[in-house]
Amino acid sequence: MGGKTSAKSKNAYNARAYDRISFVVPKGEGDKIKAAAAAAGQSTNAFIYTAVCNRMEKEKRDKIGT
Repeated sequence: MGGKTSAKSKNAYNARAYDRISFVVPKGEGDKIKAAAAAAGQSTNAFIYTAVCNRMEKEKRDKIGT
């Protein structure tokens, strides 16, 4: 195999280690999100994940504050 991890092994690991969430955006918005992620020096996935985590933390703080 030349020391490379097979796609099958990678897919099996990913299935165990990660949840997959799919979402849709209006036409053209995907490119805007990708561009914003690149400008922030992040992958699109990391950019979206960070945005979701920040939103959840904000809502948690807002809920505690009420």
